[in-house]
Amino acid sequence: MRSEMMERIRSQEPWDIVVIGGGATGLGTALDAVTRGYKTLLLEKYDWAKGTSSRSTKLVHGGVRYLAQGNIGLVREALHERGLLHRNAPQLADSLAFVVPLYSWFDAAWYGVGLKVYDLLAGSLRIGSSKLVSYGEVIRRAPTLQRKGLLGGVVYYDGQFDDTRLAITLLRTLLDHGGTALNYFPVTGLTKSPSGQITGVQARDEEQGEEFTIPARVVVNATGVYADTIRRLDQPATASMLSPSQGVHLVLDRSFLPGDHAIMIPKTSDGRVLFVIPWHDRVIVGTTDTPVDHAPIEPRALQTEIDFLLAHARKYLRKEPQASDVLSVYAGLRPLVKGREGKATAALSRDQTLVVAPSKLITITGGKWTIYRRMGEDTVDCAIKVGGLPHRSSVTADLKLRGWQPQRAADPLGVYGSDAPAVQQLLHEQPDWDQPLHRRLPYCAGEVIWAARHEMARTVEDVLARRTRALLLDARASQEAAPKVAALLAAELGFDEAWQRAQVASYRALAEGYLLH
Repeated sequence: MRSEMMERIRSQEPWDIVVIGGGATGLGTALDAVTRGYKTLLLEKYDWAKGTSSRSTKLVHGGVRYLAQGNIGLVREALHERGLLHRNAPQLADSLAFVVPLYSWFDAAWYGVGLKVYDLLAGSLRIGSSKLVSYGEVIRRAPTLQRKGLLGGVVYYDGQFDDTRLAITLLRTLLDHGGTALNYFPVTGLTKSPSGQITGVQARDEEQGEEFTIPARVVVNATGVYADTIRRLDQPATASMLSPSQGVHLVLDRSFLPGDHAIMIPKTSDGRVLFVIPWHDRVIVGTTDTPVDHAPIEPRALQTEIDFLLAHARKYLRKEPQASDVLSVYAGLRPLVKGREGKATAALSRDQTLVVAPSKLITITGGKWTIYRRMGEDTVDCAIKVGGLPHRSSVTADLKLRGWQPQRAADPLGVYGSDAPAVQQLLHEQPDWDQPLHRRLPYCAGEVIWAARHEMARTVEDVLARRTRALLLDARASQEAAPKVAALLAAELGFDEAWQRAQVASYRALAEGYLLH
C-alpha cells in the first residue's frame, strides 16, 4: 500500500489539494475534497491521529458546558454533526445515557431546564430525551455514585465513539474514494512562485529518507496545535494564533462504574465539567484544563492534574480510586485560538478558525472532533475559491463511512463494522493469529496483521496506541505485549530483529509515561 502511494507522488502531476496533518480535521478535509472529485493528497508527520485526535474524552457531543456559556451556535452545530455521524457511521457512534447527580433543588431546576434546551437544539437528529429522575432511579443507574446529600438527578443522552477508530475509518474511506495518504511523511517546506504565492510543499519520507517537491493548486494547514509551526514555514515572523490547553484523563477498571450509564458532574472547582464514562470495558475520568506554553508530541500529565482528577473522583464515587488503581493516564492538547489577554483557556472558544494567508496558505484549526466533518466542508469551500478549482458541492453530510452497518455489533470486532467478517477470516489464516495478544487485553494477534495490511500501521506504537487501544486500556499490559506485536509486524512488513528490538524499547519507554509510579 505504501509503495503505491509513493508512486502516485512521484508522478509529479500537480495535486488539486494537499492537506498537511492527519488528525480529525485533516482527515475530514481530505475526505471532503476527494469525494468532490478533487485530486487530493494527505501528508502526516507521525501517524494518523497521533496527537490531539487520539486523546479525547471519547464523546461526540454538543457540549453541555458550552450551552452554559451561552454559545448556542456551537452547541447547535455540534449536535447536528453528532446526528450526522450517528447516521453515517452507526458502527462507531453509540448513544450513551448520562446521569447528572443533583445535590440542591436549584440544580434540579437549572439542569432540568438546560438539558431540555440541549434536546431541542438537536432538532430532528435528537438521540434521546432528558428527564428528571428520583434518588432511587439515580442509584439504580449509577450504583457507585456518592449518596450523601443526593436528591435525585437528570438523565440525558449524548454520543460516544472511539476516536482513533473513527480516524482510521476516515482514512480507509478516503482511500476507497481514490485519495492518496501517507503517514511518517513530514512537510519540511513550502514552495512559492516569484510573486510569493504557494505552489506546493516539500516533504520527506521518514522511512527511506527520500525528499520530494510536490506541486499543488491549494495547500491546507490542518495540523492542530502545530498550526503555527506550518504558518511559520510560510511567514517566519508571524505571530502565534494558538493558546494550547492540556486535558488529562485517567483510566480505571469497570468496578468503579458498573452498568451502562455515564456520570456527568456539571461543575468542578475549576469550572469544568467532569465525566466518568464507561468505554471498552474500562472507565474514563476526565478532564482538566491546564494552559501550556509548548506542544510536545507526547504531552505528559502533571501531578497536580492527576491529584485533581483523583480527588474529584473520590468526592463523587463511593468506591474511591487510588493512584494504584489507574491503568493508564493520557494527556491531550487542545488547539485553542487566542482570545483577549487574560482569558482562561477554559473560557476560550472551541469554534473552528479558518485563515487564508497572503500567500494563499489555508489554515484550519480550533474546533473539536464532533464537528470534524463541517470543518472539512468549510475548508474545501474555501480552497475552491483560493485555488480557482471548479465548484462542486460537498457530499459528506450523507456519506456512509467505510464499514457502515446499521448498528455496532457487541463483540470485540464490532469496531470494524462490516469489515469484521474479513478480520475474522484473517484471524484463521495462521494457527496463532486468533490467540489473545495479552490476557488483560481484548485483542487478537491477527489484528496486528490486519492493521499492517489494511490500516497503514508501521510501528508497534501504531498498533498498540491507535489501531487497538491497548495503551489506554492497560498501559502495563501493552508493554508486555510489545515483543509479540513487533515480531508480527516484522514478519508482515519485512523488518529484521534489530528493528524489533528498537521498536520494543521505544514503545516501552513511551508507555512508561502513561503509568503512575
